[in-house]
Amino acid sequence: MFNPARTETAAPAMTGFLATRALAPVGKAVQERAGHERASQKLVETQKLLQERLAPQRRVVHAGDVIYQSGERFGNLYILNSGLFKIVNLSADGREQVVGLKFRGDWLGFDGIAGGHYSCDAVAMDTGEVWVVSYESLLAACLAEPALLQVFHTAMSREISHDRDSLMSVCTLPADARVADFLRYWAESLAERGMRTDQITLRMTRAEIGNYLGMTLESVSRALSRLARDKVIEFVEKGRRDVQIPDVSALSAFVQRCLAPAPALLQ
Repeated sequence: MFNPARTETAAPAMTGFLATRALAPVGKAVQERAGHERASQKLVETQKLLQERLAPQRRVVHAGDVIYQSGERFGNLYILNSGLFKIVNLSADGREQVVGLKFRGDWLGFDGIAGGHYSCDAVAMDTGEVWVVSYESLLAACLAEPALLQVFHTAMSREISHDRDSLMSVCTLPADARVADFLRYWAESLAERGMRTDQITLRMTRAEIGNYLGMTLESVSRALSRLARDKVIEFVEKGRRDVQIPDVSALSAFVQRCLAPAPALLQ
């Protein structure tokens, strides 16, 4: 898994790719909802196919449970049926570095294919269920069922695309925009899985969010407070883990405002 060095200093320029990804025109709201509904239905169909063709072993996990650890011999892939999971590496000084978040329908364990050992830890962040599939059994099933091979390739492609998007966000966005884009990604991931997005529960501490985004805990707290002041989000209770997002597109608009060049002074 690609693990870029995450820094809090961002380049001032914004690439056309990221600008397009961050801002969805208001006129596309209906199309986005339809897209989320199609993605949700596709996920249901995919999970059904995997269950029928692979007969995976079901494993219920709870917050803090380790699915696999760095250095462990590779043998299985893990398909997430429910719950939220984090991918963790250790930095050179031994500190935990969150390098990925995984939702229902995502796969775990691709990092172990090339070298024969997992290169990171996969940890459950709440109660969920994973489907355990032997890699050898998966390959054999893919030979007999082309639809499975397509699902396998799609899962790998989606992970590569998200890793690229995450790198673009960390390298390009200023701190406040990074937090807004993080919440946007979380909400849209839920929408694509047929779950509510108007209120989400952050299963990560402020320190973990900062670790993932290359920011300090204080910077994350300031960014969240600014989003609340701008009425982009609302905190449901004092613990501030439950966040209301009245309009996900407002998060994209916030990112764009952070990136807009300052008006030139009249001379």
